[in-house]
Amino acid sequence: MRLDLHVHSTASDGAWSPEAVVRGAARGGLDVIALADHDTMAGFRTAEAVGRGIDVQVVPAIEVSSTHRGRDVHVLGYFVDPDADSIVAHSRRASRRRKERMLEILDRLREQGIDVPFAAVREAAGPDATVIGRPHLAKALVAAGHVSSVPEAFNSLIGDQHRAFVSTELLEPAGAVELIRAAGGVAVWAHPPGDLVDELMPGLIRAGLGGLEVYRPRHQRADIVRYEGICRTSGLVLSGGSDWHSPENGTALGDFFVNGDEVEGLLAAGGM
Repeated sequence: MRLDLHVHSTASDGAWSPEAVVRGAARGGLDVIALADHDTMAGFRTAEAVGRGIDVQVVPAIEVSSTHRGRDVHVLGYFVDPDADSIVAHSRRASRRRKERMLEILDRLREQGIDVPFAAVREAAGPDATVIGRPHLAKALVAAGHVSSVPEAFNSLIGDQHRAFVSTELLEPAGAVELIRAAGGVAVWAHPPGDLVDELMPGLIRAGLGGLEVYRPRHQRADIVRYEGICRTSGLVLSGGSDWHSPENGTALGDFFVNGDEVEGLLAAGGM
């Protein structure tokens, strides 16, 4: 069984619609995917229905944004009830806050002589997006000729280390874990920053953290060994995924996958 437990669609900041993501996963030889859009599950029902018709199982998932000392910390929620009151309320808050955040980023770019109207970002997001993210801004920057590619936009203007960066400021990391738990899900720390793991792990475990995203395309072998060891000693499940957003990044769905035995604890927790 080939799984990719971290993919995005146009419901947040992915390039493809939920239907296209599932069909792309089938072409890439994936058996199971988790549609884990940022702060929304708006694409799940469509993806699930499409998946049933082509033998791709779609795990209900969400990537919840949180902030620690000005840095974004993301927590994946697996096997979450998309209709849970906590998820619906969070998605509404996130939509409002992400618009506010984007306006702040645009103001900071304007201070640097780069003028991009919010309407251009909204157009780049497309009609399906329920939350606005930096990839949409990156596309608008490309369309306006400020940069030549989405990666260049992040590398030169809107990445975490640049002057225009604004953190999401929705929840504290422990609050993100609690939100997922309240919706019946398993909380897994997404792409955990190596320098924050020791500091945040005890509090996240107390809040109900269930696992770590251990297997990722950009993780070095040393990272994997470290996170596998943490999971063993802390009783956490292991997860893995590509964090796929777009073919523009040079990878296709299915290029990266994990096997069922690598994430069996997480699958068992979800009744798979």
